[in-house]
Amino acid sequence: MLALIGPGDDVVVAMAAGEPSGVLEVLEREYLSLQGVRIHQMHAMEHRPSMDGARSEHLRHVSYFLTPANREAHRSGGCDLVPVDFSRVPRTLLQETRCSLVLTAASPPDDDGWCTLGTNAEYVAALIGRAPFFLEINEQMPRTAGNHRIRLDDAVGWYAVDRPLPAVARHAPDDRDLRIADLIAERIPNGATIQLGIGHVPEALAAALSGHRDLGIHSELLSDATMDLIESGVANGSRKVLRPGVAVGTFALGSAALYAWMHDEPRVELHPVDWVNDPRVIAQERCMVSVNATTEVDLHGQCASETVAGRYWSGSGGQADFARGAQWSPEGEAFVALRSTTSRGRSRIRAALTEGSVVTTSKNVVDHIVTEHGVASMEGRTIAQRVKGLIAIADPAARDELHQQSRELGLV
Repeated sequence: MLALIGPGDDVVVAMAAGEPSGVLEVLEREYLSLQGVRIHQMHAMEHRPSMDGARSEHLRHVSYFLTPANREAHRSGGCDLVPVDFSRVPRTLLQETRCSLVLTAASPPDDDGWCTLGTNAEYVAALIGRAPFFLEINEQMPRTAGNHRIRLDDAVGWYAVDRPLPAVARHAPDDRDLRIADLIAERIPNGATIQLGIGHVPEALAAALSGHRDLGIHSELLSDATMDLIESGVANGSRKVLRPGVAVGTFALGSAALYAWMHDEPRVELHPVDWVNDPRVIAQERCMVSVNATTEVDLHGQCASETVAGRYWSGSGGQADFARGAQWSPEGEAFVALRSTTSRGRSRIRAALTEGSVVTTSKNVVDHIVTEHGVASMEGRTIAQRVKGLIAIADPAARDELHQQSRELGLV
C-alpha cells in the first residue's frame, strides 16, 4: 500500500465506522517513508499521531468535521479544518485535491467478487471509478444495499482484518429532551419523510413517534433510533417519493446491534452523499421533515451549530443541506433543536452570537427553532416577530435581559 502513495499525494479516508483502522496504523507506523502527504477525512473515530502536527512534513491530517479524536489537535494547530456542507465534500475533494488514493473499509466480497462499503457510502462512494481504491476487507463489516459497491478486482490493493466496528453508545435523553421531542413529534404528520441526526433529541423523538404511521426515512445518518422506527413498523416508507419502502442514508453509526441488523437488510440502502444530501433531491420528497441540533441561536434566528463558546467543535455537516431541502419540499418543515441553557446555566438564545461563533444555518433558511419551552417559527416572520418568538422559548431567567438587549440593538 505504501508504494501507491507518492510525495505530495492526497489520501482520502472513509469516515466514522468506515474508517480503515488497520491501514491507517500502517501509515502512522511508516510515516517516515512518506513526504508531504495529506490525509483527508470527515469524522475521524480514532486519534492518531499525525493529527498533532509533529509529523506534518511527512503526514498531515485535514478534517472536514471535528470529533473528540482531533478537536484539540485542530485547536493547537496540528491539523486543518475545511468548512463545507456535507453534500459538497465529494466535489470539493475532486476539485481541490489530487484524490491520489482512497482508503476505506469494506465488506467481504460476494460470490461474484463485489464488495460493499458496508456502513458507509458518504463521499467515498462518490469517488468510485474516479480515484484508485485500496480496501480494508473487514469480516465484521455488514453487507448492505445501495449505490456503494466496488469489485475487489477493481481495487488497486486490499488488506484483510477481522475486528469490531467502532460503536457509539446510545444517548439517554433527559426531561428537556423529552419535551423537545414531544413538541416536534406533534408537528410531524403521518406519512412524512424524516431526517434524524444522532444524540439525545433523536433518541427521544424516535420514542415520541411511536404512535405515528407510514413515516419514511431519508437521512444522512442511519442510527439505532432509525432501526427502532423501522423495526416497530412506524417507518415503513410506504408514502415516500424516492425509494418507497426503503430507508435511505449515506452512512450509519451506532451500536454493534445496529451493524448486525443492517447486514443484508433490504429495507435499508446507502447512497453517495452528493445525492442523499443534495437539497434538490431532498426537496422531491413530499412533507420532508428535517430535525437537527444547534448550540446557540441569536435573535435573528441564526444557528451556530459547529462552534461552542466561540471555538470550533465539529463542522457544518449536512444541517444546511437538509434545512434547504425541507424548505423547498412541498409541505416540508425543518426543526433546529437546543436546550435553552448550557450546563452552566447560560442562555443558548443570545441577542448576538458569542464572539468567534460561525453560522451554520442562516436566518433565511431556518424554519422552526425548538427548546423545552416551545417552538418559535422563523419562516416569513419579521425581525420583531422573530425576536418575540425566540425570547418566548428562551430560559425564563434570561428573558428580561434579552428584551432589553433587543431594544438596545434596535431589533424591536
